[in-house]
Amino acid sequence: MSDDGRSDRVVHKVLERQARKYGDRTFLYFKDDKFSYRDLDGAASRVASGLQKIGVSKGDKVAIMMPNSPEFLFLWFGISKVGAVEVPINLAHKGDVLTYMLDQSDSSLLVVHCDYLDRIEAIQKDIPKIRQVVLFDPQAGSHAGLTKPVVQWPDVVNNDGAYREGEVLWSDPSCILYTSGTTGPSKGVMLPHNYTVFMGEIVWEAAEYTEDDCLYNALPLFHGNAQQLSFMPALLSGARTALAERFSASRFWHDVKRYGCTEFNSLGSIVPILFKADPKPDDADNPLRLMVCAATPKDIFRPFEERFGLSLVEIYGMTEFGLPLMNNLRDRKPGSCGRPRRCAVKLLDDNEAIAGPNTVGELLVRPDGDYCMLLEYYNMPEKTVEAWRNLWFHSGDYFICDEEGYYFFVDRKKDALRRRGENISSYEVEKSINAHPAVLESAAVAVKSSMGEDEVMVCLVLRPDFSLSPEELMAHCEKRMAYFMIPRYLRFMKALPKTPTERVQKHVLRSEGVTEDTWDREAAGYEVKR
Repeated sequence: MSDDGRSDRVVHKVLERQARKYGDRTFLYFKDDKFSYRDLDGAASRVASGLQKIGVSKGDKVAIMMPNSPEFLFLWFGISKVGAVEVPINLAHKGDVLTYMLDQSDSSLLVVHCDYLDRIEAIQKDIPKIRQVVLFDPQAGSHAGLTKPVVQWPDVVNNDGAYREGEVLWSDPSCILYTSGTTGPSKGVMLPHNYTVFMGEIVWEAAEYTEDDCLYNALPLFHGNAQQLSFMPALLSGARTALAERFSASRFWHDVKRYGCTEFNSLGSIVPILFKADPKPDDADNPLRLMVCAATPKDIFRPFEERFGLSLVEIYGMTEFGLPLMNNLRDRKPGSCGRPRRCAVKLLDDNEAIAGPNTVGELLVRPDGDYCMLLEYYNMPEKTVEAWRNLWFHSGDYFICDEEGYYFFVDRKKDALRRRGENISSYEVEKSINAHPAVLESAAVAVKSSMGEDEVMVCLVLRPDFSLSPEELMAHCEKRMAYFMIPRYLRFMKALPKTPTERVQKHVLRSEGVTEDTWDREAAGYEVKR
């Protein structure tokens, strides 16, 4: 480190330092290809050189619409070398939402894979700030429908890698990541370089990565989790990585064994989905030693570890603040998100009073270091101020803290339900529903009743070749949850609507409400026993 380390706490500086140290050591596996630390750094330098030649300079916003691929990583580090700001776009977006993000972020350059070119053609008149497009098209197809200036990917990267190095600081913006926008327009979370380095360090520390580890990533690279919680800690620890195009439950264990992966960073419902697969005698015959995950149901925590021969390390994270709550390998409590790590936290009830032990409250957070959280909601000063009420960042999530200082997630404030004067955690409802052996996954949402309050609706997906009647599920619920939590409505679906990061889009389910294929226990005459 030079001086106090601040000049090295920059995304591309970490890569350059490790490339000098590890050289030809393999860093990345992708399908049948592999890339060394030196390969990655050289490719990033060629991206930086090419970007400068087409006019990209420090502070410019570069939007990316690319699937998981080595080229995405080349872009990430190349944009950092130029001092530009990465704006990764969720590949599910199109139309008005895509227009909004490209315009709101002030992106001037868009790098897009040909599979998504039609979406850009459809909105190109509404994104005047995009001055030119870099097109990644392995088949060299036509782009006649695009009126903006186009530069082909090979023309960007076919150079000697020489670029003009500028001063990039740890406090400079590195990327803008967009929130889900379920309660309003998506907010662009502007993050500094040190945020990514800081996140990499605390995950490296909690998971105890070494040069012998290989981290498997099946999450989309446009999501901060993949970049900050997988690839950055791998870089810092000198480990290897394996990149999948997307998560596949049927391919997961094959990939883990093929590349000798020792760690997987999980999101959403992935752990329960893997656990729901039919057990095999050799389930524990795999190289994984741990999975970093979130919201694993307590009742499957130990059985999952024993079945697959690994350890689970649970965390709680948010785009704006990273990982304020974490377990680690030596300090874990099943079902808990862990304890505060390198930050101050408190829980406030709905009256803004401190919530005592085992009492529900919203999580508020403060950093204990510099430039390790969001700089601002980009171009949304009022939202930045709102989130920082009373100089504490308000997470919007409910937690309980036990007497030992471990925090337990209860629900997102916007997903919480209230029925007949009782507060209901959608998370707890889902956990009970998912415990049925025929259920693959579920989502509990509120629908308004004629009384003006919430009724509980559960949308669920059954495991393949399993059947389950509404009455059977009601009987299961009566054994596991309070009467007021038991859903009135059940909707059996082939699949839940999800983002590419495996998060259920509850706002879609809420907007669809009670559909024709929804079972209503009151209409069916089913009476819940109290």
